[in-house]
Amino acid sequence: MIEKQEQRHILFDESLGLEAYQLTGVVQKFPNHFHEFYVIGFIEGGKRHLWCKGKEYDTTSGDLILFNPYDNHFCAPVNHELLDYRAVNIPIECMKKAAKDITGKEYQPEFICNVVPQSELANYVATLYDAIVNHACYMERQEAFYLLLEGILREYARDFNETSSQPKPLDHLCTYMKDHFMDNISLDELADMAAMSRSYLLRNFTKQYGISPYRYLQSIRIEKAKQLLEEQVPLIEIADMCGFSDQSHFSNYFKEFIGITPKQYQRIFQESEG
Repeated sequence: MIEKQEQRHILFDESLGLEAYQLTGVVQKFPNHFHEFYVIGFIEGGKRHLWCKGKEYDTTSGDLILFNPYDNHFCAPVNHELLDYRAVNIPIECMKKAAKDITGKEYQPEFICNVVPQSELANYVATLYDAIVNHACYMERQEAFYLLLEGILREYARDFNETSSQPKPLDHLCTYMKDHFMDNISLDELADMAAMSRSYLLRNFTKQYGISPYRYLQSIRIEKAKQLLEEQVPLIEIADMCGFSDQSHFSNYFKEFIGITPKQYQRIFQESEG
């Protein structure tokens, strides 16, 4: 039996303002993390055990995957099965603009579920992905994008009248980490800001956000690094600017979180500019 060769691809569609993302033959575990954008994807092959916001799912081929910005999640293979997965990553502003076009209301959508078993909308994700990868005309790509989002917002998003973002007691720590992600932040520092012991802070923060303070900070750093990679900043400078101890440390974390190396990710935007 010939073993499937692992492949990882990301393509940025500048006109739509989103990423098309594909993993093929991947067995890698992904750690607890989040993204600052929406993810709409589907399992093409293989089984995965997924944890998201305190819930567990067994996913398989044909399942639709939905992540809101900051939905913490991690996954691992089942019985060492290889993962085939396709997705589109949609920035918040891009989603808000599309939601206004579709609903006539200006708001930030919220997915009400993370896994939809055997969803027909998985085919719409595949259609959009293929249109982007095959460089279909802009109108065709737009149509595929809006057909997908209309179905998602209608079936699996909270009504805009119900959408509300209630502040959490430790939100100020999240803001601090976003503003000081390049600094050597310690648990002691965060505990002092929250007027809690280190242990109590760790338990409460993880309970509120589903992710530890350190993992939260690393997720922020990875998202900032992606922005700098898009701007073609040299890797060694990004490592320092984003609070990583060295370039090797940065590269290892980036691949662990994103699935490809920083150099591979940066090459996407070099090619799009060319």
